[in-house]
Amino acid sequence: MSALSPVLPTEAVPLTDAADHSRSRFALYLLLGFSAGLPYYMFSTILSARLAKHDVDLVLIGFFGWVQLLPTFKFLWAPLLDRFSVPGFGRFFGKRLGWIMLSQLGIFAAMVAMAFTSADTSLPLTALFAVLLAFWTTTLEVSADAWRIELAPTPETQGPLAAANLWGYRSAMVAAGSGALIVADHASWTAAYLVIAAGAFAPLPILAMMRPQRLRSDYQPASDDTAPYRGERAAALATGLGASAVILGASLLIVATVGTGVLRAAAAIGISAKTDATTTVLVLCLLPFVIMAVMLPRIVNLPAIAWARRSTMLGPYVDIFWRYRYRVLPLLTFVTFYRMGDVLTLALSKPLQIAKHYDLTTMGIADGFVALPSSMAGVAIGAVLAVRMKLVRALAIGAIGSAFGNWIFVWLWFAPPSAHVIYISTALDQFAHGMEGAIFVVYLSMLVNPKYPGAQYAFLSGFAFLLPRLIAGAGGAWSNRSGSTASSGCRARSVWRRCYSYRSSQGPSHARRTHDRYRPRLCPRRRRDCRGADSRRDAWRDRR
Repeated sequence: MSALSPVLPTEAVPLTDAADHSRSRFALYLLLGFSAGLPYYMFSTILSARLAKHDVDLVLIGFFGWVQLLPTFKFLWAPLLDRFSVPGFGRFFGKRLGWIMLSQLGIFAAMVAMAFTSADTSLPLTALFAVLLAFWTTTLEVSADAWRIELAPTPETQGPLAAANLWGYRSAMVAAGSGALIVADHASWTAAYLVIAAGAFAPLPILAMMRPQRLRSDYQPASDDTAPYRGERAAALATGLGASAVILGASLLIVATVGTGVLRAAAAIGISAKTDATTTVLVLCLLPFVIMAVMLPRIVNLPAIAWARRSTMLGPYVDIFWRYRYRVLPLLTFVTFYRMGDVLTLALSKPLQIAKHYDLTTMGIADGFVALPSSMAGVAIGAVLAVRMKLVRALAIGAIGSAFGNWIFVWLWFAPPSAHVIYISTALDQFAHGMEGAIFVVYLSMLVNPKYPGAQYAFLSGFAFLLPRLIAGAGGAWSNRSGSTASSGCRARSVWRRCYSYRSSQGPSHARRTHDRYRPRLCPRRRRDCRGADSRRDAWRDRR
């Protein structure tokens, strides 16, 4: 059996009543995907554009990109979502939907806070609300993904739900990206965030009017008529809103306390905005996974009654290493590099377009009217490939398409700025990544043990984006180290070639070789500046 093939567990979980209603599930995941996708751009690319417009240093913008690392570590709290329910919401609406509703309240509150701090006069305050927005967005994704895996345990049933989720997710991302930029260009950043916050809040009343999800065996409604639900619904909403206020306040205090401690510790050891902390952050983020890999020989020999396999917090992750044994190492390596280019494009495309002097309205139109149909077409084709073909072949097709979608931005950098250039590059990029993303979601879902759907999918999907987001966060430092993107064209080309070569090569070593091969053609008149003192010509001159 291939190291990349999923090992399906023999133990299954019972499906809910919603499993018999495919149309209802499809509509539900369109809505849930929209709810999760709408806020994502607001703490990633839109925030990067906002900071760039406020003349924040490029290195700091890159560090703000590390806010996207928070979804990578969603496995730290994902087991709690599998184990506990939100008071009020959970008993009436079900455990999964209860967490989703709480997350939507958190998303709305964090986005309103970002709207009223949009002047960015206090960057720590901006970072605080960006982290909270990322946290609640990630919590919503964990709950929705766990519910999806419970409802659809096979590739045939998983494909349509994955497509619906990604259609909603990418539609919301495109709507937020284009809408926020256009509103910001014609009004203000405050208005842009308030508009998107209102859109993020809109699905909550719809979910609150849904019939209760009978996910608990001890839940017995008064009757099958909808009228007796009204009193229970009102009580559940009142209790849930009160509990949500307490939880949101506690999360604000925790994030503020931890963030203050991290900033003081960084200042104490001499880390500032001018410090390249890429290596330190990379080591700290990869350390837990390295420890698990070192402990692999002991994990594969653990008996079923071992504490590590029965633990609420560790059991879901030990199960991954125990089921896949030594094949887990190449599997995790593949998962890490598969979506590399997608993350780099998301984090660095907007600063690239701004450096090429595209206005916000043109960028917004490209992200809206061009990206949306392209992305939906790619998702549809990716879902069909995942259902009709072997997953390994579908993954290969997705990787080839994604590599082409990334390299199209090199053409955008060299081409003279024009509307058709940004529209074509955006369309190809969104189509390729939509196709790749749909296939990858189905593949990761098949790797998960249905006993731990939320925790294991959070672990695998988070690990898939760990290294790419670290590299994206270091993009600003790379640009400053090579020179300003806007003022030094030849050096900026070097940076962007370096970023986008990662995806197509599927590895850093080959990326360096690709970069070296193209460097002599970047700026032949200033070859010494671009290639450095160790080039062959400079060494020959030194010997002369």
